[in-house]
Formats: sequence, structure tokens, C-alpha cells
Amino acid sequence: MASLVSSPASSSISFPSKNLGSERLQYRFLPSSRRHVVRCGIHDSLRFDNGSVPPSMPVINDRMLPGLYPGVRGLHGGIGKQESRLRIFSGTANPALSQEIANYLGLELGKIKIKRFADGEIYVQLQESVRGCDVFLVQPTCPPANENLMELLIMIDACRRASAKTITAVIPYFGYARADRKTLGRESIAAKLVANLITEAGAHRVLACDLHSGQSMGYFDIPVDHVYGQPVILDYLASKMICSDDLVVVSPDVGGVARARAFAKKLSDAPLAIVDKRRQGHNLTEVMNLIGDVKGKVAVMLDDMIDTAGTIAKGAALLHQEGAREVYACSTHAVFSPPAIERLSSGLFQEVIITNTIPFDEQKSFPQLTVLSVANLLGETIWRVHDDCSEALSCLCWCRQVD
Repeated sequence: MASLVSSPASSSISFPSKNLGSERLQYRFLPSSRRHVVRCGIHDSLRFDNGSVPPSMPVINDRMLPGLYPGVRGLHGGIGKQESRLRIFSGTANPALSQEIANYLGLELGKIKIKRFADGEIYVQLQESVRGCDVFLVQPTCPPANENLMELLIMIDACRRASAKTITAVIPYFGYARADRKTLGRESIAAKLVANLITEAGAHRVLACDLHSGQSMGYFDIPVDHVYGQPVILDYLASKMICSDDLVVVSPDVGGVARARAFAKKLSDAPLAIVDKRRQGHNLTEVMNLIGDVKGKVAVMLDDMIDTAGTIAKGAALLHQEGAREVYACSTHAVFSPPAIERLSSGLFQEVIITNTIPFDEQKSFPQLTVLSVANLLGETIWRVHDDCSEALSCLCWCRQVD
């Protein structure tokens, strides 16, 4: 759990005083909020029970350290919507996650009107003032990707024209991230195009979770806060108390080796295995070989997203052939394009662990599925960006991701 040391600086508030020799009022403006320096260090993973409340990223709140953030996150009185310059608006892509983030911060979601005309055009109107405010727009560009992306762009434009001080696009899942390079001649790099669209629409900053590749951050000409969802999964797996000698972390392809290696190091320094595959076409893969030993072990397959589940399902079948005792599938983004549900529920996996960066239809749920929440992780990051706090949380996520 994170160990914290806080050293608040003294601050004072002076009220207007009337000069006896003059009718003019003299005002002094001094800092009205305390500033803190926070140092975080990871010692042990949290232990959670697999109950009704999904585990989440360990965060700093007033319950853990009373008085660290006076009145923040709505725990004792809240920051108050009228007093705060922080505004959170939700698109239609994932309103449940947006509400969780707002609840964590002790705020209400901003009032916004989003509708579609008969011809499919999108209409957006902010129904409250955002002049001089730090606005955060929560909208993953998940399927339907084009609809949600266009909605995000129009929301950004509406905030810009409403004189918002800063506009941050909170994109839990960044669509088109896989189109980040040219593999064949005359291909487009759609990730760069989308980054340009978001920038030109008027966004000042982007907050993204588990980009498909780190190079996508360089496509933006504005600051990008990149947080990782793997610590949420890491803490959940640690709660299952699997013997470290039985664990092996498996990368479903060569491109995910760095991610899997960092994950394995934090998961009791577990050994690493790699599935070698040959891609025959888009969304079509063929497993060729396994590098590493999984016989008699509990295999944890880690990927940033599951789309059609072809890669991870064929990899799981190969692991069983090689003698793996159990196979867990872990992913931050559950795109779940057909026939992903059928492949994941076919009995190949002991458990499929995902997060709620993309909304999931409960009617399509299956017994092996576990959904974890990243709301606290995103909510804490939003507060730190708004309050110009230290990057302790980013360091916390990064130290779990990279050696």
C-alpha cells in the first residue's frame, strides 16, 4: 500500500478591510488552499475479496489521512459545485464510469444536452456555465468508434466556445490506437489523424488509459497524461493468493513482451512465456509456437485489449496443450467484438479479468467474467491535474508498469 508523507505549508486568508481615511476597499488576494508535497512508495499489493465491490487502484483520500485534502472528494462536506472550478461532463459512450468518477470526487456530473438529429448529426449544448473552469470530458472512443469520436470533438468545441479555461479530454479507451504505424505501402496512420482532430477541436490536454503503444503520446501536440490500468488487475490477482512458484505470465504476442515483463516483475517476479504468432490478416491470427515453460503452472495472459479474442483464445488453447493447469485472461480494454464472448466463455479460461474503460452489456456476461473499476484511478488523476498537484500518482502507476 502507498506510504505517504505530507508537509502542508501555512496559508492564510485575509478579508477586505475598510480604510478609515478613504471609502475605497482594499483587497488582498492570498492562496486559499493548502499545498502539499506527497511522496508515494509501493510496498505490498492490496488484498481484496472477490465480492460485490470491485477492487480498484489504491488512492489517497480523506479516510486514509484525515486532513490531507480538506474538503476534497466530498467525504466531509465536499468541495461544493458552486465553489469549485472543476467541471466533469460525460458523453454517451460510458456514463456509468463518468458517474463513478464524479462520485469519487464528490461532484455532480455537469448538465449537458446531447442528441442526434434524424439524419444522424450530433447536437451538443452545455446547460451550465463553464467560463473560467477546468473542464474534463469523459468519453472513450469505443464502438461505435466514429460516433463516439465525433461526439467528443463536438463536446470539446462546445466547451471552447463557452470560454472554458482548460479542456481535458478523458479518453479511457483511445480508438484507432492500433493504426499507429505503416505496415504496408499507402496505408494511413489513423492514430495521428485522430490526435490532430482532438487538438484542433480545442482540447488543452488528454488523459488516456493504457494506450496500445506508448508512441501514440507523441502524436499529440498537447500534454498527455498516460495512466495504466494494470495495477488494478495486479492487486486483484494478488488477492487470490496464488502460490508464486506456480505463476507464469504469458504475453500473447511479441509486441506485448515489455508489458508482460513489467507485470511479471511486480507479480512476485514470476517467469515469462511468449506466444509466437503469425498474423494472416486484420483480426485473424494463427499461433505457431510457445517460448517458455508453462507445464503444471497457472498461466496469466496479459494484453492491453481483447477485440475478437482470436489471439488470446488460440494462445490459451496452446497453453493447455503445453500442460498449463489454469489460464487467466487479463485485459484493460474489453472491446469484445463478435465472436469474442463465445470464445472467452468456451471453457479455456479459469477467469477473464477486465476493467470498465469500455461499457459492458450485463446481458452478455458469463460466469468466468470479472469486471474491475478504474474510476478511482481516473478520478484521482483528474483531481491532481486540476489542483496542479505533484505527479505522485503517475509515478505510482509508472513504477508498477516499468522496471
